[in-house]
Amino acid sequence: MVRPIQPIIPPISQEQHMPKAQPSKRNTSFGEMLQQQQELTVSKHAAERMQDRNIHLSKQEWQSIQDKVKEAKQKGVKDALVVVDGNAMVVSVKNNTIVTALNQNEADKKIFTNIDGTILL
Repeated sequence: MVRPIQPIIPPISQEQHMPKAQPSKRNTSFGEMLQQQQELTVSKHAAERMQDRNIHLSKQEWQSIQDKVKEAKQKGVKDALVVVDGNAMVVSVKNNTIVTALNQNEADKKIFTNIDGTILL
């Protein structure tokens, strides 16, 4: 009579073999992640310029800028000049990021380069 070969080490249970998933602090849905990727952000440089130059945007202005940047992206714009109440911002449309900001006095004296679109609000 042939006996089956017995393992020397006891078999590993399914629980021991599979690594346990780390608990998530917060479950983020795909839609929320996509929305975060599409939201306009402000670079550190632009945030400093906006603070130094006393440039403040209302929630309505911010929403208008985001909407127009999305529209510009659909039209193929990569870098845009956004003008709001005489203040100017250069926006990397492809990265959804405000790169820099100028107040009305500075914007009147500057030449803007490396842009392929303009958004006037």
